[in-house]
Amino acid sequence: MTRHTISVFGSSAPQAGSTAYEEARLVGKLLAEAGFAVATGGYSGTMTAVSQGASEAGGHVIGVTCDQIEHFRPLGPNRWVEEEIRYPTLRDRLLHLVTQSDGMIVLPGGIGTLSEMTLAWSFLQVGEVPTQPLVLLGDLWRQTVQTFYSPEYVRDRDMTLLSYADDPETAVLHIINHFNH
Repeated sequence: MTRHTISVFGSSAPQAGSTAYEEARLVGKLLAEAGFAVATGGYSGTMTAVSQGASEAGGHVIGVTCDQIEHFRPLGPNRWVEEEIRYPTLRDRLLHLVTQSDGMIVLPGGIGTLSEMTLAWSFLQVGEVPTQPLVLLGDLWRQTVQTFYSPEYVRDRDMTLLSYADDPETAVLHIINHFNH
């Protein structure tokens, strides 16, 4: 059986013990328990949390890192990463996370997370990546997409490429349901 890999995007800011960190840790745990490998950007914040949750649940943790980030932020992959995939540039790292996944979950985050979410959405829209779930976790994404949405520019069918979740359980359920039907 092929193990599906789910890319999880999110902020590097949350610290252990914070609500955002614990929510991300639960996402990793639930994905691993459901038999998925997880791929993150491999560094701090929610990337560490997802990696920790997946690792503690016996899952396979992939960290996609890059030289460019480590030039201005000298830290290696978080300690939970089992398999490191390293690229020279942030662009290559991002393309890997978006194009080499079987599903994606987007946790709350900033500009980097927004760029990951919109690139994934765009690639799904034009068929650059195969049809797969793109799950947006938290009210931040509902607000962001609602603010951005205009029927003049974004078709209703493109909106159906996005799934929303209010909690980690629902986010992972969207992923599981995709593979069970």
